[in-house]
Amino acid sequence: MSSPALRTIYTVGYSTHEWPAFVALLRGAGITALADVRSNPQARLPQYRQENLAPGLRAEGIAYVWLGKELGARRDERECYVNGQVDYELVATLPNFRAGLARLEKGVVDHTVTLMCAEREPLDCHRGVLIARVLKAGGWRVRHLRADGSIEEHDETERRMVQRVGIDPLLDAGVEHETLVERAYRELGRAMTYKPPQDADG
Repeated sequence: MSSPALRTIYTVGYSTHEWPAFVALLRGAGITALADVRSNPQARLPQYRQENLAPGLRAEGIAYVWLGKELGARRDERECYVNGQVDYELVATLPNFRAGLARLEKGVVDHTVTLMCAEREPLDCHRGVLIARVLKAGGWRVRHLRADGSIEEHDETERRMVQRVGIDPLLDAGVEHETLVERAYRELGRAMTYKPPQDADG
C-alpha cells in the first residue's frame, strides 16, 4: 500500500477549455497522469474525444488511462439500480468500482493523478458526488482543480454541497456535520444519477 503522503488525488472537468488552457491547468497542479472517468469517452469538443485526448496528453508528457468501465456513472450492473435509477451508494460496493479504486491506488505511487470528467463543477459530476466521497472515506486527500486554476479541498466542496441542497446547520442544531454531509450526498446523488432510457433493452 502507498504511504499516506502519496494518497492525494485531484479531479478536473474539461468543460469548454481550449486545449492549451487545459494543459496549463494540469501543469499548474503538477499532474503527470490523467484517469478519464467518463462512461463514454467522447465529447462535443474534438480535443476531448478519447482518440485525440490520449495522444494529446502523452505528447505533453502526461499519462492517460480510461477508467470509465470501472468508475463511470453509467453502470451495466443491475444490482446497483433501485427503481430504475443508479444508486451511488450501491455503485461504491461493486467489485468493478473497487477494482478502479485499486488502480488509482497503484497509480498514485508513481504519478500525481487527476480524475477527469466533463463538468466544470465537481458537484455537478459523479467525480465529486460519488468517487471523491468514497476516496475521502478511505483516507484520501481529494483536491478539485477549478477553471481559474485554483484548488478546492474536498472538505470545502462538501460544505458547499450542504448549502446547495438547502440543509441549514442552524436548523439542525445538535446534528453532527458528518451526518449533514451524508444527507447532502444522498439528496444530490438521487437528483443526478443515471436513469437508462425506458425503451432500452433490459
